[in-house]
Amino acid sequence: MSLNTPLQTGAAPRLSQIEQARLAALHAGELQGASHLAPWVQRSWQRCLSMGMDPARSISFEAVSQSRIRHLQEANQPLLKAAAPVIRSLSRAMANTRYFAILTDAQGVVIDVNGPVDRQDPRAADIARVGVDLSERAVGTTAIGATLTELQPVWLHRGEHFFESNSVYSCAGAPIWGPDGRCVGMLDLTGIHVPEQPALKHLVAQSARSIENALTLSMPHALMLRMNWPGRVLGDDNDGLLCLDEDGLITALNRPAADMLDIPPGVEPGHCTQHFAVPMQALFDAGRHQAPATEIPLWSGLRLQVLAQGDRPARSTARSATGAHAVPLKDIETALIRKAVDDARGNVMDAARALGISRATVYRKLGAGRARR
Repeated sequence: MSLNTPLQTGAAPRLSQIEQARLAALHAGELQGASHLAPWVQRSWQRCLSMGMDPARSISFEAVSQSRIRHLQEANQPLLKAAAPVIRSLSRAMANTRYFAILTDAQGVVIDVNGPVDRQDPRAADIARVGVDLSERAVGTTAIGATLTELQPVWLHRGEHFFESNSVYSCAGAPIWGPDGRCVGMLDLTGIHVPEQPALKHLVAQSARSIENALTLSMPHALMLRMNWPGRVLGDDNDGLLCLDEDGLITALNRPAADMLDIPPGVEPGHCTQHFAVPMQALFDAGRHQAPATEIPLWSGLRLQVLAQGDRPARSTARSATGAHAVPLKDIETALIRKAVDDARGNVMDAARALGISRATVYRKLGAGRARR
């Protein structure tokens, strides 16, 4: 039996459904007929139609000057440096699949290509070039344009591309978030006339996460906080990463950290004490003394497992911001529970429910004589 047999299962029905959707949406103008397609594909097709694009039109790619290539590479040095080892490792995961990797900036312009690109095939040579614009406005619906518009990982197969001339491609894409919380580019995995590989969506998303973490870790910082939820083992790419300067301001973070602290994309993260219900100096002391990971409360009432890693000793400016001595975490916890009881107007059950702990724990932490019914 051929090794490719499992990959072909369901291929004919899938391509038939895509073709039916194309006939309904792109030729008859009835987008509701594209029910077999993901909603984001339908939205992309609608945007392309709104821009006056004709799916039957051929796409041409202009030559890119050497000066343009140099400018792009110089402007995207941090991203290129962070992505290089990740993209090289993709060759092992995609061995014998005939997919190759494309890295773009936030506008969808190619800044790097890696993998088995057949330069004799114009369908590969046209797109696998530094400087070529592969945004939605230039080439219609692709994993690159959809990823940068939807800001989520996507998988796109053959006729799901808007232009008919692009129906030879299958591709997966994922956005890359910068340390400032904004999208800085995307990673794309593309094949030409290849079997469908939806699992590449997971691979490209994980690879993008690795690039994001490398970008965050490269930022100057006085303290790095590695975070995850209690019960999770710290030390992999799913950790939240948070960089603090000597004054406790958050200067960089990866997407998991932003999600854990509920910081929307593009919003200034502010000072660490806006999120952590502990004095800033407690975090710096933990990093200075290489303390093990500990659970730290957030003002939201949630708790995170946090490992503080000092890059260099905090200066006196950081120490003076909150005083010379850190308040013990036990006292902070007690204060939070007491505040929850006060906010609940003395109703211990309501306070316990808000904190996600038992009523017995509230009494034990505060003392039966202090907690009011």
